[in-house]
Amino acid sequence: MDISLPSRAALKAQAKRLRSGLADTGQPISHAQALEAVAHQWGARDWNTLHAQARDAPQPQFTPSQRVTDLYLGHRFAGKVKAVNAKTAGFWSLTLVFDEPIDVVTSEYFSSFRRQVSCTVGSDGKTAEKTSDGQPHVVIDTHWSHPN
Repeated sequence: MDISLPSRAALKAQAKRLRSGLADTGQPISHAQALEAVAHQWGARDWNTLHAQARDAPQPQFTPSQRVTDLYLGHRFAGKVKAVNAKTAGFWSLTLVFDEPIDVVTSEYFSSFRRQVSCTVGSDGKTAEKTSDGQPHVVIDTHWSHPN
């Protein structure tokens, strides 16, 4: 399994959590030691090497009433963000309202239309949950996920 390297800010936050967690258990370490430990966890020789490998990924920002487009269960959609909740590690819990209802059933015998869905997306605008063919449930076209 290929796990992409988080942004520098996320790696620093990981070191801060490690330092805080160890301090809570009576095993204090310095900030430099926490950075080195995080580097080793990610397979780097030291913090400077990891820092050079990581990049400063732009952080997405979702806001209520923001227009969004792309795919829900393989269907194109346009809609608005109804509710937003920032999660940890660059994840966002969203409620999306589609401009036009989407039929989520592939059967010719019945339909089930969705006008609103809740999902959690990462900084790439994709859900971790996937359909049986490996496609994310939701893909949001994001300006930060496309290189210039």
